[in-house]
Amino acid sequence: MERLDFEFGAGQPAQGRTVTGVVASGDLEVLLEPAAAGKTTVAVQTSVDGYGATWKALLERVFGQGSLPAARIEINDNGATPGVVRMRIEQAFEEAQQKGSAP
Repeated sequence: MERLDFEFGAGQPAQGRTVTGVVASGDLEVLLEPAAAGKTTVAVQTSVDGYGATWKALLERVFGQGSLPAARIEINDNGATPGVVRMRIEQAFEEAQQKGSAP
């Protein structure tokens, strides 16, 4: 098991909190909650050691523009592919947006 921590620029706070995915073989779970404007933190707990540079490159592609809402994100990974990682993060932001705009 390895824990990795990252920080990225961001926009205004996310509108809600959410959980997407399931920690199971080849998948991961993303927990998202709003954070102070301007900063997103990502904590990755992964079952696969030695992939810190790969995680950094992937998350820089997702968060590098600084245009996503500010959030605290926890990722619990069980060997997910980069495509699944990106999909789950995008899904989490979409669900948080929907929760924030619900009546």
